[in-house]
Amino acid sequence: MTSLRTGGRILVDQLVAQGCDRVFTVPGESFLAVLDALHDTPAIEVVTCRQEGGAAFMACADGTLTHRPGVAFVTRGPGATNAAIGVHVAHQDSQPMILFIGDVDRGTRDREAFQEIDFAAMFAPLCKWAARIDDARRIPEYVARAYATAVSGRPGPVVLALPEDMLLDAVEATDRARVDRVAQDVDADTLDRLRDLLATAERPLAIVGGAGWDTAAAANAFADWATRAGVPVAAAFRRQDAIANDCPAYAGNLGYGPNPALVARVRDADLLLVVGARLGEATTDGYALVTPDHPGQRLVHVHPDPAELHRVYATDLAICAGMAEFAEALVPLDGGAHPHAAEARRDYEAWTVPQPRDGVALDLGPCVAAMREALPADTIICNGAGNFSGWWHRYWRYAGPGTQLAPTAGAMGYGLPAAVAAALRKPGRSVVAVAGDGDFLMNGQELATAVQHHADLLVIVVDNGTYGTIRMHQEREYPDRPAATRLRNPDFAALARAYGATAETVEHTADFAPALDRLRAVAGVRLLHCRTDIEQITPATTLTAIKQRTL
Repeated sequence: MTSLRTGGRILVDQLVAQGCDRVFTVPGESFLAVLDALHDTPAIEVVTCRQEGGAAFMACADGTLTHRPGVAFVTRGPGATNAAIGVHVAHQDSQPMILFIGDVDRGTRDREAFQEIDFAAMFAPLCKWAARIDDARRIPEYVARAYATAVSGRPGPVVLALPEDMLLDAVEATDRARVDRVAQDVDADTLDRLRDLLATAERPLAIVGGAGWDTAAAANAFADWATRAGVPVAAAFRRQDAIANDCPAYAGNLGYGPNPALVARVRDADLLLVVGARLGEATTDGYALVTPDHPGQRLVHVHPDPAELHRVYATDLAICAGMAEFAEALVPLDGGAHPHAAEARRDYEAWTVPQPRDGVALDLGPCVAAMREALPADTIICNGAGNFSGWWHRYWRYAGPGTQLAPTAGAMGYGLPAAVAAALRKPGRSVVAVAGDGDFLMNGQELATAVQHHADLLVIVVDNGTYGTIRMHQEREYPDRPAATRLRNPDFAALARAYGATAETVEHTADFAPALDRLRAVAGVRLLHCRTDIEQITPATTLTAIKQRTL
């Protein structure tokens, strides 16, 4: 007796076998067979989104939180091109994700059929693997490989195109079992070499974050070792949750607007222990803070993907290992009991105390401090791109893995979709999306998704009426000649209410904490509209100061 299943049914059965319990989608006619199979699959929740970019961002964020691929389904052509931004973020952020794209029939391929694109060619530079499934019998093979590829080595996105007629084929197929990341241990000889480097270092410093740095066990083990060894720990750009920020060895974050004392400490280090981070452009200030050849510094680079080791940086000791395995291997190592961690910690704590600015109506520094007092320590902070995020990067203290969802790719519009994914994945946890005005309107329509799916989250919109980051660059390069950066915005609180959210607007610092308390007292989707002055362009400077340095 044979057991025939459609390609759509086989595909959904493989998702269940791999442990997928949620997919994000904007429905399309090109994968109706999948939607029909999902109708009969209560094990998988279907989150209906309002734009494919939002759906892809949600899948990327979900993968970050679960350490399994977040899954999105979109249709061909416009759906795929909209979703490409989420694939790019997942790739640069080293986060597991699978994007399934409904495709044209196999018989009409290469005629430029309706919305036809060569998806393997389009997505190849953006992901770890892009392919098309032409034979329904091979769906289990492709899906298992997609999961293995997404979670192995440097995690990242996979894109699979699904011809519409293939999904209708009724065939026999053999299901594949769940696949997991293969453990990557550290060998004894490598540990001996690391011990020697640590023993001879006078000013060691660790930089953590990035690929695979996502488990509490790994974070705690590394934090304990760094504290005992007296090694200061800096977080890579937008990876401040790699270890809990209350760790006595935690020294702050690198990226845009870092603590000058930490920057000096990185420059002066004679040994850099880089764990999980790629040492990308943002973390290294354009490859200048840590140069590819880093003269006078020895570099130990730990990464789960051998292709990243020696790729950009001359490395004195390359260790291909998983973060959890490496952190466990560090436990018995003696780091030397250096005094530098305590000194770096004092610098960090001083840097993260907001100093009120005279004459500023709504000062974001004290607002973030008020949030730290009011919200749980394990609140998940989600943000997109823009100068507004600098206040949270500097003044918020993250509680460890899974408490910061922020794109290292610098993509606008990420914060709200990420917060929706976080609120659905972590019910009962405090979730906050922080967005600039331009940033919010990139994916503000996903408020509808949040309300429809009963998400419980807070959105803070920082509204200065400008694409602030670009205006900052303009004033530095072309002072007093702004162009294309002014924004005429809606009433964000009224807009949120139209979606069914609770909302308030504040324009003064003293009003922020009371408004936050009122919004915390209600459930569901809430939005706090903060009207700020573009003059306060970053936590550290003003537009006027930037122009004066230029003129």
